[in-house]
Amino acid sequence: MTLTGNLLIGATEYSPTRGTLLALDPSTDTTIEPAFALGGIEEVDRAARLADEAFDSYNATTLAVRAAFLERIADGLDAAAPELAQRASLETGLPAAQLEGEAARAATQFRQFAQVVRQGRFRQATIDPAQPERQPRARMDHRMQKIALGPIAVFGASNFPISYSVAGGDTASALAAGCPVVVKAHNAHPGASEIQARVIREAVAASGLHEGVFSMIRGEGTQVGEALVDHPLISGVAFTGSEGGGMALYRRAQSRPDPIPVFAEMTSVNPTFVLPDALAARGHVIGDGFAERMLVNVGQACLKPAILLAVDGPGFDALKAAMIARVDAMHARTMLTPGIFQAYRQNVERVRATGAAQIAEGASGEGRWDGRPALFEVSGAHMLEEPSLSEEVFGPSALLVRVADVEQLVALARQFRGQLSATLHADAADHPLAARLLPILERRTGRVVINAFAHPQEVSYASIHGGPFPATTDSRFTSVGMSAIERFLRPVCYQGFPDALLPEALRHDNPLGIWRLTDGEPARTQA
Repeated sequence: MTLTGNLLIGATEYSPTRGTLLALDPSTDTTIEPAFALGGIEEVDRAARLADEAFDSYNATTLAVRAAFLERIADGLDAAAPELAQRASLETGLPAAQLEGEAARAATQFRQFAQVVRQGRFRQATIDPAQPERQPRARMDHRMQKIALGPIAVFGASNFPISYSVAGGDTASALAAGCPVVVKAHNAHPGASEIQARVIREAVAASGLHEGVFSMIRGEGTQVGEALVDHPLISGVAFTGSEGGGMALYRRAQSRPDPIPVFAEMTSVNPTFVLPDALAARGHVIGDGFAERMLVNVGQACLKPAILLAVDGPGFDALKAAMIARVDAMHARTMLTPGIFQAYRQNVERVRATGAAQIAEGASGEGRWDGRPALFEVSGAHMLEEPSLSEEVFGPSALLVRVADVEQLVALARQFRGQLSATLHADAADHPLAARLLPILERRTGRVVINAFAHPQEVSYASIHGGPFPATTDSRFTSVGMSAIERFLRPVCYQGFPDALLPEALRHDNPLGIWRLTDGEPARTQA
């Protein structure tokens, strides 16, 4: 696929209006051709207007047409996977083989959402038939379904250049819901973004859809992102990134004349609690597994286990030794961008400045932006006194907390803010303590894992990638998994409608054959 570097707005390519940028190969600190166009407020307006023009017809597509469109995107991603992985590897320093797996995951997500669309359950069709004889007052016929919010702005993430980027889960779930999408591509991987965007554009054309169903723009600084959030034709925002970036978008969206939802996935340390019997039985295995998971993607994963807490006792020294051995044996590796590398260095110094003891450090690397693994240790009492130790360090660093007793462990669990995940390692004798911790963790996370690690993330009907603030801006939703579609839907009730005017999902003879609730009972029958 030939990369032009142009902005892809609907079916048209646009040259730069605000200059260009070159991609950086962070492993060699060299730039990569071609130059990529940057746009401004005019390009945002053009993309948003096209998306608005596309909304009514795209939202009205049949389930079969929309599902086939999503499958065309999946097929295109499969075909482009080798080239996409190679380009993404150049722009991120991540292994190409790993990125081929990420491309496969992205394609799988589109196919899974195609299945969701065909099933039609996302409509949540609900029918309360008329009861003209009811006393003391008759009931009119009420029918409800979920429809798409409107055009959605998607912000590509830096750390997963495919599955959280242009063709990531946010784009897939928004398109599945019936929402046109305007993507602001991340400037750290512009070539990989263009490959994905071209795949989606080709699927739009092949499906006979309005060109405004998908656009991709780029911009320098914050101007383009702010203009997207401000645009009156944008109905919602999906973002993956830092707490500062997510909250800036959230506040801006709430200050609009017509506020819109911002679904931001932001920060998490994914605490791991090792309970006493599990620690005594297999502390070494848990410590090694924790450190191995922490180092995946050079620690640049939203589900990276970053803090391990265990009560001092049998097995603690074995757990600690395993963590030290794993970190000491790891060489520094290329981080995604110079900015991420600099932030990592600063955060490691912040942890060190709190008085945390550094107990392990990986070997230095040769590259300018190589992040060196680090492992710190503190006492439970020290962590209770230093809340900043619970803040995320994005990169290959972790914290081991030597807890004095069970009561201190419970107190530490209560200190954590909202998380994407929390993990318990527990044997049968630990179950009473696990049961005590569980309601504390349920209030603070979207997913509790037992005797495993949260990373990697499974994409499924039951998986949840969300949690209370500051993990996300809205703990009611997930950004990964089939229920991610719910972010981009809203309910509409049709009262007293004749059958001919009802949407297909709500007609009396159920022409779609989907599951519906009638008087609270699920069925596929007429109503």
